[in-house]
Amino acid sequence: MTTYSKQHWIDNLGLLPHPEGGYYKETYRSGLKADFFGFEGGRSVSTGIYFMLGKGDFSAFHRIKSDEMWHFYDGSALEIHIIHPDGKYEMVKLGRNISDGEVFQYVVPADSWFGSRLGQSGDFALVGCTVAPGFDFKDFDMPSKAHLINKYPDHEKIIRELSRQ
Repeated sequence: MTTYSKQHWIDNLGLLPHPEGGYYKETYRSGLKADFFGFEGGRSVSTGIYFMLGKGDFSAFHRIKSDEMWHFYDGSALEIHIIHPDGKYEMVKLGRNISDGEVFQYVVPADSWFGSRLGQSGDFALVGCTVAPGFDFKDFDMPSKAHLINKYPDHEKIIRELSRQ
C-alpha cells in the first residue's frame, strides 16, 4: 500500500484552509434544490467535501442544521467529539482499525455540537463529509468557548481543548 504525505493530498486534491481548522475542498453540490422545513431558503439536496486535519490541527466545536456523514480515506484515526442536543457527550474514532473500535463512516446528527482532531499518533487524517440537506454557511454556528462551557459545564475539558475563542 502506498503511503502519501499530508502535503501530497493538499497539493493533489487542491485543499484550502477551512474556517473551523484544517483543510478542505468541496467536491460535490447537488444541482437538485429543495425547500426544507427549518431552513431559510432553498438548499442543495446534498453536498460533499474532502477534509483534512494534520498534527496539532483541530476542527473547533461547531454545529450545522443538517446530518453530516463522515467517511475515512487515509492517514491516522480521527477523533470526532460530539455533544448531542440533550447534552450527552460521545467520542467516535474514524479510521481503518475496526478491531480497535474505529469506524469507516459515522453520522453526526443535525444540531449536535462537534469538533475533531487526530488520535494519539500520526501526521494527518484525510476524510470526507457528506451533508444532507446540503451545507450552507447560513446553517453554520461556531460559538465561543465560554458559551459552550456555560451550557455544558460537565464537558468543560474537551470544550477548552477544541474551541478557539
